[in-house]
Amino acid sequence: MSVSLQKGQKVSLTKENAGLSTVIIGLGWDEVQQKRGLFAPKPPQIDCDASAFVLQNGHLSGKDDIVYFGNLKHSSGAIQHMGDNLTGAGAGDDEQIIVDLTRVPEYYDRIILVVNIYQANQRNQHFGMIKNAFIRLVDGRNNNEMCRYNLTDDYSGMTAMIFGEVYRNNNEWKFTAIGQGTTDNSISELARRYN
Repeated sequence: MSVSLQKGQKVSLTKENAGLSTVIIGLGWDEVQQKRGLFAPKPPQIDCDASAFVLQNGHLSGKDDIVYFGNLKHSSGAIQHMGDNLTGAGAGDDEQIIVDLTRVPEYYDRIILVVNIYQANQRNQHFGMIKNAFIRLVDGRNNNEMCRYNLTDDYSGMTAMIFGEVYRNNNEWKFTAIGQGTTDNSISELARRYN
């Protein structure tokens, strides 16, 4: 049974799910239809990009620890991005990141899940133009959703979002729903928060 989370809420992934190894992290969003004049040009679609920052002692040690559309698989083989969705169209997950918890090396303590809008400032786009954003964690053994966090705050003016984090604590894997908006304009700007 899926647990619906609120901002800041934590949940254990492995305590209630003995033998859990693979977690599918689904991230989704929809574009709000913008009102425009009859002859106004159609604005560019919003291209959101999901990424995973793999941290050691709370810090990124290098660009190889960023799993995103340009680096689909972590060097450990434990984390894989399933590819870039350029439009966010359609139901369900827009992008997925798969984590094999049993293969994450011990020296990595957390995985931060972020989404940024590609060229947000240049295209004058922000998360106030996005609706139905969510992150959900699915048990890879049976495709059962374990938990979901729907981001319901008003994120107008925010160009990137920290959706949540998967982290190791006392030999247990947990998830925290974060939902923090930022004005970072790229994955590299977001990554600097964890240097």
